[in-house]
Amino acid sequence: MCLAIPAKIIEMKDDHLATVDILGVMRDIALDLTPQAGVGDFVLVHAGFSIEVVDPDYAKETIDLITQFPELAGDEMPLGEETAR
Repeated sequence: MCLAIPAKIIEMKDDHLATVDILGVMRDIALDLTPQAGVGDFVLVHAGFSIEVVDPDYAKETIDLITQFPELAGDEMPLGEETAR
């Protein structure tokens, strides 16, 4: 199963890269498919790429659903409320 997960852009970097917060874990992703995304935006991330900019309410709703199924988030992902803020 493939899953795109909402992430909040924390920092923009060179070469169309950004640091995002995914359930409290920081990752670097590529913004090649969403060049309009900026700091504070929520994006759907799949395979290290941002594939769509999404509404913050949609992101929070999706994160809430994911936290109800810890097996989707994996062991390394803390399931705190702070991500969707």
